[in-house]
Amino acid sequence: MPRLLDLLQVAVDRGASDLHVTVGQPPVLRVHGELVRMDAPNLTPADTNEMLDEVLADQHREVFKDWGEVDFSLSLPGIGRFRINAFRQRGTIGMACRLIPQAIPSIDSLGLPPVVGELTNRRQGLILVTGPTGSGKSTTLAAMIDKINRERAEHILTIEDPIEFLHRHERSIVNQREVGSDTRSYAHGLRAALREDPDVILIGEMRDLETTQAAVSAAETGHLVLATLHTPGAAEAVHRILDIFPPYQQQQIRTQLALVLQAVISQQLLRRADRPGRVVAAEVLVVTPAIRNLIREGKVHQIHSMMQAGGQLGMQTMEQALQSLYQRGVISKAQMDLYAPEAGLLQRLLQR
Repeated sequence: MPRLLDLLQVAVDRGASDLHVTVGQPPVLRVHGELVRMDAPNLTPADTNEMLDEVLADQHREVFKDWGEVDFSLSLPGIGRFRINAFRQRGTIGMACRLIPQAIPSIDSLGLPPVVGELTNRRQGLILVTGPTGSGKSTTLAAMIDKINRERAEHILTIEDPIEFLHRHERSIVNQREVGSDTRSYAHGLRAALREDPDVILIGEMRDLETTQAAVSAAETGHLVLATLHTPGAAEAVHRILDIFPPYQQQQIRTQLALVLQAVISQQLLRRADRPGRVVAAEVLVVTPAIRNLIREGKVHQIHSMMQAGGQLGMQTMEQALQSLYQRGVISKAQMDLYAPEAGLLQRLLQR
């Protein structure tokens, strides 16, 4: 019977980003974005049951029993750190294990635009990192928090589900709270955070109205708030926040968001053409007075065109990011076309 710890070691050795275990298949790795089956027998229900028993703490066992799914993090000395989602499917157990780098990467090493590093100098307001699952949002946020931690004396408070990257105290004090074990929910942790004298607050995900309200309020009261959303673009992130609120609150939230939003970084991970691995393509919205007016007036659809013309401020659209990567030979045309939100706009950029 294979042990989960042995499989995680193989995943680390092969440079995988994820390990999947499910009944009726051999263990599967995701390497450079592609799924690769391991040379091993198909897993049985007994195999996956035993694997989960290896690593599931008592506090998570009850959650899994009640809900049929649970998220938790796992640290293995000498191997690495992992974010694990265990779930039931067709009466059996499956798991998705995400590998978390032990060393927090720098913003430069991630290939993010220089403006992302500059944004960490902001002292208040809301900065969003958006993108699909597996696009590196948590890694980008960790790099931003690490830069603040090394450069400024601040109280940094994170609320995560689960905790992924572990931050040491450097120039800053860093307290990391995990939903489920350290606090009841994102919203509950955020309300408590305002009584804990933070300078910087990281929210793993703005999932609902209550959390979003608390995040905007925290940004309004002089804190720097960093958070993630699952949206495909910067303008879509603004739409998502506005759409969470009921009609009678629309004018209020437009005014609040126009006041506190500092920037949106929307990213995707693409397969490289120049060497093995993946590269980030990042759309960046830096909120200017003109963009604040668009948000306040509900003209969010006009943000994209302002981003296209905002290169001097560090802004770029996803199409511009893809164009740059392709013209530098970092990605193939197939990858560029696959990830372009607007193929027609991309073609016009290439023809200039």
